[in-house]
Amino acid sequence: MYQILEGLNKTSGITGSMIVGKDGIVIAADLNTQIEEDTIGALAASITSNVQKSLERMESKPVQQVTIEADNGKMFFCDAGIGLLVVLTESEVNIGLVRLEIKNAIGKLNNQEAIY
Repeated sequence: MYQILEGLNKTSGITGSMIVGKDGIVIAADLNTQIEEDTIGALAASITSNVQKSLERMESKPVQQVTIEADNGKMFFCDAGIGLLVVLTESEVNIGLVRLEIKNAIGKLNNQEAIY
């Protein structure tokens, strides 16, 4: 799991990544930031939970990805099956490349989960 996060972090513009349970508990993290892991985990769980509830009210499909853009960077929260894959990036990043690498990482996580 840590190798997958480490590989993801080698992508240009990605500053850190982690896997968080739907309850906000950090499962694994490889962050290059000064923000505490627990804070990001709680934020990711709270935001995705609220978005999911809103989508259910609109009778829409489940959340697959939530992206937050701020002046100092972007945060991607993605359903990875075993939890949420959280990816932090620089503000000027190739979003298409990041999304492709996220998709690949989720595939690897799901294959790894099947091994256990």
